Order: sequence, then C-alpha cells, then structure tokens
Amino acid sequence: MEAMNDDLAALKARIDRTNELLTRMLAEVAKTPSTHAIFVDAGYLYAATGRLVAGTEDRRAFDLDAEGLIEALIDKARQIFADSRLLRVYWYDGARRRIHTAEQQTIAELPDVKVRLGNLNANNQQKGVDSLIRTDLESLARHRAISDAALLGGDEDLVSAVEAAQGYGARVHLWGIEAPEGRNQAEPLLWEVDSQRTLELEFFKPYVSRRTAHAYEAGGARPSREDVRFVGAQIAAKWLSSRGSEALVELLPGHPYLPGPVDQDLLVEAEGLLQYSLRGQADLRRALRDGFWEHLQTQY
Repeated sequence: MEAMNDDLAALKARIDRTNELLTRMLAEVAKTPSTHAIFVDAGYLYAATGRLVAGTEDRRAFDLDAEGLIEALIDKARQIFADSRLLRVYWYDGARRRIHTAEQQTIAELPDVKVRLGNLNANNQQKGVDSLIRTDLESLARHRAISDAALLGGDEDLVSAVEAAQGYGARVHLWGIEAPEGRNQAEPLLWEVDSQRTLELEFFKPYVSRRTAHAYEAGGARPSREDVRFVGAQIAAKWLSSRGSEALVELLPGHPYLPGPVDQDLLVEAEGLLQYSLRGQADLRRALRDGFWEHLQTQY
C-alpha cells in the first residue's frame, strides 16, 4: 500500500511538472507577436486590374504604379491584421530566362519586398509561378514564420499551396480584384481558403492609368528627382501645418510607408504643382515620398 502511494505521488509530481511546462509554453506563445505576409501573383494582378481600370489585360497598354499599390496593400493588411507584424511582401511574376525587367528590378529594391520569378513562354504566359508560391507558403508555415497569409491571386493551381500552408497551422486569406462581370478567381480556391475579401475599383484606380491618357503629358519637361523631392517637402510642411503634431505622431510609426489616402493626396497635389504626371514614374514617386518623409522627420 505504501509503495502504491509512493507511485501515485510520483505520478502526480510528473503531471504537475508537465502542467507547469505547458503553462510556461502557452505564456511564451501568448507573448509572441503574430506575423503575416502578403503573396501577390503579379500575372493575376496585372490582368485583373488592367481589365477593371483600363479596360484591357495588355500590360503594354497601361501603367501600374507598383510601388504605390504595394504600399496600399501593406496598409490594408495592417488594418486587417491589427495585432500582427509584416514579414514581407512576396511578388511573383514571370520573366524570360528569369532575368529581371527594369520594372521588376525597381520592385525588388523596395523595402520589405521579395521578387520571385518564374519563366515566360513564347506566348508570354507565366510558368512555374504557382510552384514558387506553394514552396514559400509551405516553408514559412512549416517554420512558424507566419500565422496569416494574404494571397492575392485567382488560379486554381494555388489550391495545393493553400492546403500546404493550412496543414502547418497557418490561416490563408484570399484577396481578389473586382471583376467587371462574372468571376476572376477559381471556385475551388474560394472553397479552400479561410476567408475571402474583394478589393474594388476605387482601391486600384489611383495606381493604374492608360499610357495614352497621362494627365499632364503635354508641354511639361520631366522634372528632376531633386525638384520632386523639394515639392514633397513643401507638401509635407503644408500637411503638418494643417494636421498638427498629433497626426505626425500617428504617421511616423508607419515609415517608410504612407497610408493610402495620404499617399494619394500627396500624388495629386504634387502633380498639380509640377504640372507633370507621376503615374508610372516609380523613381519620381519615390523621390516625392522621400522629400515628404524627410521634412516630417526633421520636425519630430
């Protein structure tokens, strides 16, 4: 009887120890911030936004301000995953022999953005992009690098990528682009994800413009980066004067990104002052934001 009591006491001690370890582990997990990443299938993005905003899927017929749009997507994710931090944006596109185009290189140089390239065949169709998305989603989920994935895409081949990530405990949220008619995302993909969200025309309009309709194209010489930077600083001074220091304190933690509405107001006002369109001019858009931020940071 005494031996049995000793065994029960030892078992209870082991159970108590296990419970203590589990409690510690759960406490550590609770302190670990959630992490999200954004996965963009650029082929879907260009085709769907081009058709929605410019009326064509032909990339040669319109300009896409990728930098501004990526910042808008990051801002959207920040609103949705309020208690989570961004790991990075993954941008998947096709290129012949996987050699970056000038536009893809510019995107790759953006902070918190990773460009991953598949091949383009003779018909300008992407090959290998879906497998790249699956590899990254599965790897990040397996290593607990992300808890949530925002996937902007529509191909049915992405179903296996979604299932792979979910198998390791990540939640996958499908973001779509409004279709002028019908659907532009495969139903099996819609069935598999944890949530769905459609980004509408107004979200994309500031970042897409037909190449035949630049607002200030006629008569204006292309301004220098320094001219644009100076205009950015001018607008920042005006913004700070009207909004005050409280708005500045709210804005600073988002550096180097600007909330979508602020970024669009900055673009429109700058184009008016310069009498020149900055749509599709990634280097000048960056100079504008740099000038805006530099002035604000000197005032803090």
